[in-house]
Amino acid sequence: MASPASLSADEARRLALWAQGVLGAPERRAGVEGVLHRLGAVQLDTISVLARSHELVAYARLGAVGRSTVEAAYWGRPPRAFEYWDHAACVLPLEVWPAFAFRRRHWQARDDWGTAGPVRDRVLARLAAEGPLTATDLGGAKKGGPWWDWSDVKLAVEHLLREGTVTCVERRGWRRVYDLAERAVPDHLRAIDLSDEECLTALVASAGRRLGVATTRDLAEHHHLRLRDATGSPAGSLGAEGVVASSGLVPVAVDGWPSPAWADPAALAVLDAGGPRGRHRTTLLSPFDSLVWDRARTQRVFGFTHSLEAYVPAPKRVHGYFAMPLLAGGRLLGRVDPSRQGRTLVARRLSIASRSRAAVAAMAAALAEAASWVGCDSVGLERVDPPELAEPLRAALP
Repeated sequence: MASPASLSADEARRLALWAQGVLGAPERRAGVEGVLHRLGAVQLDTISVLARSHELVAYARLGAVGRSTVEAAYWGRPPRAFEYWDHAACVLPLEVWPAFAFRRRHWQARDDWGTAGPVRDRVLARLAAEGPLTATDLGGAKKGGPWWDWSDVKLAVEHLLREGTVTCVERRGWRRVYDLAERAVPDHLRAIDLSDEECLTALVASAGRRLGVATTRDLAEHHHLRLRDATGSPAGSLGAEGVVASSGLVPVAVDGWPSPAWADPAALAVLDAGGPRGRHRTTLLSPFDSLVWDRARTQRVFGFTHSLEAYVPAPKRVHGYFAMPLLAGGRLLGRVDPSRQGRTLVARRLSIASRSRAAVAAMAAALAEAASWVGCDSVGLERVDPPELAEPLRAALP
C-alpha cells in the first residue's frame, strides 16, 4: 500500500478555508442556499447579538445579505431544508434526510414518552388536520417555569421530531413550525432506507467534504457521530476506522498533526491544481460558525484558542459574552465582543493577536462592515487589548 500523501500545516489550513467557503468558493455566486449546500449544516442558536448565528454564517461568506434573504433560503416553500439534531440543532439541506435514518431509528426504539405519551396522538391528529403548527398552536410550549420547563405537548412534538414522524421546515418568530414528515419531505427521500452503517459512511464522507482535511476525531465530531451506531455499539461490522476508510476519503499525513488524517479527494485535486485560489474573506465569525465550532480543531488548524463565554458568569469572562473571532487573510487574528447602542456598534472587549498594521486594518474593516450590515453608522471601542492599539484602531475606522 502506498504511503499516505503528505500535507504541510499551511496546506491543511488553506484546504479547511476552501472547504468552508471563505476562500475562493464558487458558492458565493449561489447565495445563501449555495452556502448551506457548501457547509452541509448551519447551527442554530437562540443568542442574538448583531444577528442570530445562522444569519452570521451567511454574512461571513457573502457579506451584507439581508435577513429576509437568509430566512427565505432556509425556510422557503416548497421546503429546501429541514431542522434536525446534527452537531447541535442545525439547518440541513433536505437531500441529506436519508443519512439521519440511524438517528431517527434510535428515537423510534425509545419507550420514554412519560407524561407526553397521552398527548402524542392528539398532536399528530392536529398536525394532520391543521398543520403546519407551532408548539404554541398545539397547546403551549411551556408549563410556565424555567426555559426547559416544557409542556407535555412540547415534549411530545419534540420526540416526534427526533424520530422523524414530524419535521421542522420553517420557523416563525424563532418558533419551530412542525409538520408531518410525509407531507414536508418528498416521497423519493423518505423512500431511501439506509442502514446504520450506510448512514455513518455517508455522514463521514459529508464531514470530509466540509472540512477538507480532518482526523478521525474531527470527522466524528462534525456530525456529533462518535462513530457509534444507534445502539451505542462500534459502527457496524466495519468498525470506526472501516467506516472512514469506506467513505471515499484519502489517508494523508499533516505536518504537526499528532494523528493520521483523511482528505476529501476534491480538495486534494484543488491543491494539485495549484490552489485553492481566490479572495479571502475579512469578517467576524459567529462562535457557532462551522469553521470554528470544533475548539480542538480550531486550535490545531489555526493556532487559535476560542471558547464561548455566554454561559460563564460575567466577572469570570476573559473575552466577553459573545466573542466573535476575526478572520482575515485566512488566519484568525483576534476577536471582539460586540453590542449595539442605538446606531453605534460597540466593541465591548476587543483583542488583536498581532500588533501589525495589517491586523489593525483588518479589524477596522471587519467592524465597519458589520456595523453597516446591522444598520449602525459608527463604531465605538471600550476595552482594547493590547491597549496601545486602541488609537491606531480608531484612526483606521471610517
